Amino acid sequence: MTIGVWILGDQLSANQAALRSVTAQNAPVILIESMQHVQARSYHRQKIVLVWSAMRHFAEELRQSGWTVEYAIAPDFDSALQDWIKTQGITELRVMQPSDRPFAQLIRSLNLPCKITLVPNNQFLWTAEEFQTWAKGRKSLVMEYFYREGRQRDQVLMEGKHPVGGTWNFDKDNRKPPKGKLNTPEPLWFEPDAITQEVIDFVKSGDFSDYGEVEPFRWGVGRSQALQVLQHFVETRLPAFGPYQDAMVTGEETLWHAMLSPYLNLGLLHPLEVIRAAEAAYHQQQLDLSSVEGFIRQVLGWREYMHGLYHYVDEDYPQRNHFNHTQPLPEFFWNADTDMNCLHQTLKQTEKIAYAHHIQRLMILSNFALIAGLSPQEVENWFHAAFIDAYDWVMQTNVIGMGQFADGGILASKPYAASANYINKMSDYCKGCCYKPTDRTGEKACPFNFFYWDFLDRHRSSLQSQGRMSFILKNLDKMPDWELAEIRERSRQWHEQSR
Repeated sequence: MTIGVWILGDQLSANQAALRSVTAQNAPVILIESMQHVQARSYHRQKIVLVWSAMRHFAEELRQSGWTVEYAIAPDFDSALQDWIKTQGITELRVMQPSDRPFAQLIRSLNLPCKITLVPNNQFLWTAEEFQTWAKGRKSLVMEYFYREGRQRDQVLMEGKHPVGGTWNFDKDNRKPPKGKLNTPEPLWFEPDAITQEVIDFVKSGDFSDYGEVEPFRWGVGRSQALQVLQHFVETRLPAFGPYQDAMVTGEETLWHAMLSPYLNLGLLHPLEVIRAAEAAYHQQQLDLSSVEGFIRQVLGWREYMHGLYHYVDEDYPQRNHFNHTQPLPEFFWNADTDMNCLHQTLKQTEKIAYAHHIQRLMILSNFALIAGLSPQEVENWFHAAFIDAYDWVMQTNVIGMGQFADGGILASKPYAASANYINKMSDYCKGCCYKPTDRTGEKACPFNFFYWDFLDRHRSSLQSQGRMSFILKNLDKMPDWELAEIRERSRQWHEQSR
């Protein structure tokens, strides 16, 4: 009897459950680059480079630790597995449970000549079953309560049964708009080594997506580099992370953000070690509690909540469309060719480094898609393709749920819809734009304004039941008929011209 281990591209940890279930050197291991898989979407080319380079580096690390590793570059997963199983005489194939539902379905569809054993995933703090137990019987799945239970479970920033500082959440302290010159820290980037350069050349010359700049490629590709990024964040970015975490500034790609999500989502870092590093820095360096708590909430709260909810909701969740939005995704999402400066800056940055921080994603990209009535499915597909940290479990709940409110309120208590006023307050984008953030009609009217009010008008009856929206909707009643008519017409014309 020969047990083999198949390591997926987002499970690159020496402590991952399938590897830990067998003995080193006695179990053959395989990693597979599937051409078919990366051609399923127009993935950002830096995303392809990151995943494949990280996989190749991890394979080398396993070999140096004594494992027998097959690294296959194949048309698809099935053909590579069939050949390897036959060559190695595999009688049982062990795979750690995929985080993504579609990949779990792919594994179930394989017709392999051996037993397949799915080993429970150990890359998150909460298992899917534990989240279901927490969620069962609750009228609403409020993230804040989940977060507090997570703090108590793992004793993070706790003094006995009480939170450090006497308060669970310091979010109100972390919404400072960018004013004056900001002394932002430099991110930690890396030069490609020989393995990474080989992948870059392969992607440039192969039949892959043409979306995104492939060079310069500066992301870390292994655990040692991921640990360096974690240390760099804790030392140079975490101390001032909190106040400006919602800010957006032209030319500032990363501000104080951690840039750790790609490494967490690949398995190169474990969430608990990231949380403990931030917590230790708080105690040892007397850092500002609002910054440390705000960061830990993103990992211990939001990230775990999104993963748990993804496995909790019904399988039709990706097709939800509460507002019945059907407008096609504009071409400028792929080429950044738009005269709306906030969108141009965010999309150009994404094209350059496959990354934008959470407020750029939520309040620029998702907000525009929501109020413009774009198809939630097309929006989610673009997010999944464009961002370096994107996976199905990340994007379904973040885009379908939070960003587009397409689930009707399972995740968010209200739609995250906003006019240009929010963007003007939290960024400097409006200063370099041809539109006026104060105008909702006229030649200089910002599309975020007329789309916002058109969105409220179109969905007034549905939004009325959202208690937190009733005050805003009253402003529609105060609007002159001629102004609302022009708003509707401008929205219609914009869609006609963008097709």
